[in-house]
Amino acid sequence: MIGRKAMGRASPFLLVLLALGFFFATYNLLTVIIRYKPSVKWVGNYADGSLLSDPIIEMPESVRRQKSTRSPFHVALTATDAPYSKWQCRIMYYWYKKQKDLPGSDLGGFTRILHSGSPDNLMDEIPTVIVDPLPAGLDRGYIVLNRPWAFVQWLENATIEEEYILMAEPDHVFIRPLPNLAHGEYPAAYPFFYIKPALHENIIRKFYPEENGPVTNVDPIGNSPVIIRKDLLEKIAPTWMNVSLRMKDDQETDKAFGWVLEMYAYAVASALHGVQHILRKDFMLQPPWDLELDKRFIIHYTYGCDYNLKGELTYGKIGEWRFDKRSYLRGPPPKNLSLPPPGVPESVATLVKMVNEATANIPNWETQ
Repeated sequence: MIGRKAMGRASPFLLVLLALGFFFATYNLLTVIIRYKPSVKWVGNYADGSLLSDPIIEMPESVRRQKSTRSPFHVALTATDAPYSKWQCRIMYYWYKKQKDLPGSDLGGFTRILHSGSPDNLMDEIPTVIVDPLPAGLDRGYIVLNRPWAFVQWLENATIEEEYILMAEPDHVFIRPLPNLAHGEYPAAYPFFYIKPALHENIIRKFYPEENGPVTNVDPIGNSPVIIRKDLLEKIAPTWMNVSLRMKDDQETDKAFGWVLEMYAYAVASALHGVQHILRKDFMLQPPWDLELDKRFIIHYTYGCDYNLKGELTYGKIGEWRFDKRSYLRGPPPKNLSLPPPGVPESVATLVKMVNEATANIPNWETQ
């Protein structure tokens, strides 16, 4: 026992040497990190004024400062005349009107860009512009390809008073007033965890050649939600359309990107024009994966929410309680949907309550 204690005792001189060694090692490591760290894009958090870093691009000092004047943006969403699209648009427009004039909101005008080519029964309820769909067969069953073409037509013909545009979707719900998160030539976008340009570099390079720059210039985003200056979108939209069609024509790309192909096309088109986005994780949440509201601005209800009566997620298996927009392909959901059982996340409960409020107050809700 005495021998082991003696072996475990270090002399003061040795401790001093070790301390100095750790100091110089740490200093050198920090120097290397600071010297060779990748440039970062600073992302403002409107909730608390803090800054988060994202390894894309270093933003100028003027972008880091919060804006002091109101900068309204026009809300634009593309839609079809299918019942499935229409009931989502009605809920979306209801919550837009509720949030539009609240303090902190930069919501401006609103346009539903209807790419079915003819009027429907919501023309008097929701401000709508009719545009043409792609020629028959060109989308090959991938109806989302109509989105960039719809924006191209709208931007060419519409009179838009606001300097900025929010590209939104029917399954978006505004849960609190949305300020303009863009800063001049830097649009704001939501980073999707499943959009990974670097992972598909061999495919991205077909549309974004090496001479254009590193593949990290392609942001991990889709076109929605994005707040962008109108003149920038006017430049990007035709390229976005062309890249979308080229990607769909390429068998390898179509297979790899699947239903998010058009999202990759927007990210690539933006990079081709030298436009990079401020990535805002607080822009949106997606139940059931995002559990709490966390002062975010939009709920995107693209995923089904399935739970047992204990409040446990049963994703991939129809739950004893569920809310899934695909359950209502042929017509709107009924009024007063049952609330989820105790234990279900705040995000899911809030979504259902907001759907119920909208359906209770929208006239002639059962109309298809």
